[in-house]
Amino acid sequence: MLPSLQILSRSVWKGPHIVPLPIAKAIQNKSSIRTKARNCTIIPQFVGLKFEVHNGKDYVEVEVTDDMVGSKLGEFAPTRKRFMYKYSKN
Repeated sequence: MLPSLQILSRSVWKGPHIVPLPIAKAIQNKSSIRTKARNCTIIPQFVGLKFEVHNGKDYVEVEVTDDMVGSKLGEFAPTRKRFMYKYSKN
């Protein structure tokens, strides 16, 4: 999906949905930020940081790049496993 369409999913006058995250600590310690805020919009200040996004069961590590700006954190932590047919030989 195009980033411009992602931004339009929320009213322009409201602005992006941003959750207060400890970005300064993560930059100093070079550690990842653990969050459950899947609906947080990725802003340019997040580029280069690592996030651990909760998918309902465990935390998925996501490193933010330039292409991700304008998207949501939850888009990069899938909540469902891929379905595969399994069969057994008797």
